[in-house]
Amino acid sequence: MENLMEQLTEEQRIEVKRQMEMYSQGVQEIIPTEELEKKVAKSIIENKPLKIKLGLDPSAPDVHLGHTVVLNKMRQFQENGHTIQLIIGDFTGKIGDPTGKSVARKQLTDEEVKHNAKTYFEQFAKVIDMDKVELHYNSAWLSKLNFEDVIQLAGKITVARLLERDDFEERIAFNKPISLHEFFYPLMQGYDSVMLECDIELGGTDQHFNILMGRHFQEKFGKEKQVALLMPLLEGLDGVEKMSKSKKNYIGIDESPTEMYGKAMSIPDELMGKYFELITDLNPEQIKELKDQLESGSFHPRDAKMLLAKTIVRMYHDAEAGEKAEQHFISVFQQGTIPEDIPAVEWNGSTELPLIDLLVELKLLSSKSEARRMIENKGIKLNGLKIEDTKLHVIVSDGLIVQVGKRKFVKLKMGK
Repeated sequence: MENLMEQLTEEQRIEVKRQMEMYSQGVQEIIPTEELEKKVAKSIIENKPLKIKLGLDPSAPDVHLGHTVVLNKMRQFQENGHTIQLIIGDFTGKIGDPTGKSVARKQLTDEEVKHNAKTYFEQFAKVIDMDKVELHYNSAWLSKLNFEDVIQLAGKITVARLLERDDFEERIAFNKPISLHEFFYPLMQGYDSVMLECDIELGGTDQHFNILMGRHFQEKFGKEKQVALLMPLLEGLDGVEKMSKSKKNYIGIDESPTEMYGKAMSIPDELMGKYFELITDLNPEQIKELKDQLESGSFHPRDAKMLLAKTIVRMYHDAEAGEKAEQHFISVFQQGTIPEDIPAVEWNGSTELPLIDLLVELKLLSSKSEARRMIENKGIKLNGLKIEDTKLHVIVSDGLIVQVGKRKFVKLKMGK
């Protein structure tokens, strides 16, 4: 390492330091840091881009901000001229990654993989330049392995090493079955790195074991070992659970500007610094200054949250949409006014009915019990007036505005 660094000019040393500071921002763990610095220095000396790998088994194609933690790190590498290798697990996806699962995952069909991959590409383009991405489908090499090849691959790893995975240990402890094919998932992910000769593999901390398999198999095949860059998992809007659509604590990157902005304003204060660091495109200096101001109390959390919300909308829509979403939020939620651009819903039902029935029929709430709880919690307004009577009968008229919570509005238009 010292010999390599001695070959650098002062200008190149500064560039290595700049890139290392950028790549280290928000990272949970680099395995190992010295090798990453060596790879960056070597790429600068040889004027040769590094190969940065991200593997995907497209099982759930709706991308939210939690997914963009890794994508934003990829964008930083891409902006510095390095090559992004996006691997679509059309072969491994048929097995399913057992990471974090108490049971085997559902195996995907070819049609499901292709459909989900296309959806991923469309959404990823909002974060990285997909025109400059190397796209690979791992069936190109995995489907060509014969049984002898598979046996040789399996011979390069011990069962004891595979059983080190937390999810496998837990399933054994609770006497839950593990299918033999699940052991082959990390082997195949590691073999992907061998075939593409990756320099760096990115992933969340839950991918720790799988990504280290890439280093293991590259060494076994006589290749230069990749560096593992592990990003922290992003807590959702509840501040507790990992961001997930199933937990309903997410911000989707395809959502409307007003929905995005409103959701961002509910992020817990203590997570502000983490969100700025992991999911925005602000540079390290800006983020450090914001975090310092938040810790010192010189930047009010509400103002920081508004800046974060506008930044998120700007990144996935544009600056004008960010400004409009902010004005909408100030008008509706801070000043208590009713927005002008409320979606109209044609009403052909009864002109008088229980409020609970109206809320369910408008699909603003999923059940009568949920509607009742929302009224009891003072979350329903009619024409701006808060309703607290769960037994209220509503006389439906043209233009009636129904509000649920802070962000849902509909204006009724009487059908003919």
